Amino acid sequence: MEAGARDAGFPVKVTSTEVDLAVQYLKTLQEEMECVCKGHPFGTIAAIFPYDASVIVLARTGGGCMLTGNRFRFSFSSWNPESARLVAEISRPFDCFEPVVGQDNRIFGQNCVDDESVRLLFISGSSAVGQAYRRHHQAFDKLFFAGPGGMPAALVFPDADPEAASRFIARRAFMNGGQYCTTLKKALIHSSIYDSVRSKILKHVEKLKVGSPLDSDTDIGPILVERTRLIVENALAQCKDSRLLTGGIDGEWIYPLVLEMQDIPDLELFGPFLALKSFDNPEQAVQEVTETRYGFYLAYFGTPPEGASTLFDSNFGMVDANPDFFFRPLRLPFGGKKESGWILERTRDRWVNRDGAFVYSKELVRYE
Repeated sequence: MEAGARDAGFPVKVTSTEVDLAVQYLKTLQEEMECVCKGHPFGTIAAIFPYDASVIVLARTGGGCMLTGNRFRFSFSSWNPESARLVAEISRPFDCFEPVVGQDNRIFGQNCVDDESVRLLFISGSSAVGQAYRRHHQAFDKLFFAGPGGMPAALVFPDADPEAASRFIARRAFMNGGQYCTTLKKALIHSSIYDSVRSKILKHVEKLKVGSPLDSDTDIGPILVERTRLIVENALAQCKDSRLLTGGIDGEWIYPLVLEMQDIPDLELFGPFLALKSFDNPEQAVQEVTETRYGFYLAYFGTPPEGASTLFDSNFGMVDANPDFFFRPLRLPFGGKKESGWILERTRDRWVNRDGAFVYSKELVRYE
């Protein structure tokens, strides 16, 4: 748990929760047995872990491999060397696990492309990373890409509970310093309750503790990954017409940024950033959030207009209606749409392009 703090500044409060979720997920893997018992393993499955939530990725993909009889070869982000070493040590007693530590991920990825035993590959990263591997998809039988979250949104409709909506938005936007692909980056709030929700969001944000990641009371540690700091700085530069309500940047310390604006750019954004916007017309707000290039995650509160739920499901891999949790349960499907994620799968003599959320174990077996 402390390795994540030293590697990337992740608070131990967050990493300990990740460990608890991962352990609970593995303890209940038998729940997924029914969906894989008629399938056949691919052989070797490979993955390049993102720098966040490596224990959860290990549980989901590695647990699925143990359940389905696949071998699991995986590499780590260069941003978390200590976490990589510890996860590798945890994994080594399991014969089906093959951790690769200290290798440049470009080399690891190329080795996966060249190795005919690797039949399925999981990757994550920017849109450019996804396109680079997409050009080599024929080396595999299935290629998964979990791309950028973009700016995951929350929609707050007129009949929403302001307290429930504001509590979720504040916590979900800044958990782990906003360093998950499903952390909220914008909230569109109906004008009739906008002032109330904005005020409550700011009160919740004020209670978040920024400090040492080794302190069990800390909510947001230093942002040690330089790339993430640059992404946040670039986002601020593109929001010149915004009004900063709270937060600021002081080197590696980014205090939770809450901005108010009417024209929110469509960015690949990571880090502690939240844009607020009021709306009068719910139909227009629905149209705005669904027109993004990205489609990882959406949460909404209250009652959406007729037909909106269908639009949400067709544009986002994960949609939560009036959620009351901050960490999304691991057994729920995971994944995005559009530039936020896709799956390419060889089916007999043709390739099928899919998007949307998936259940890991079910995807790790062949059904032909």
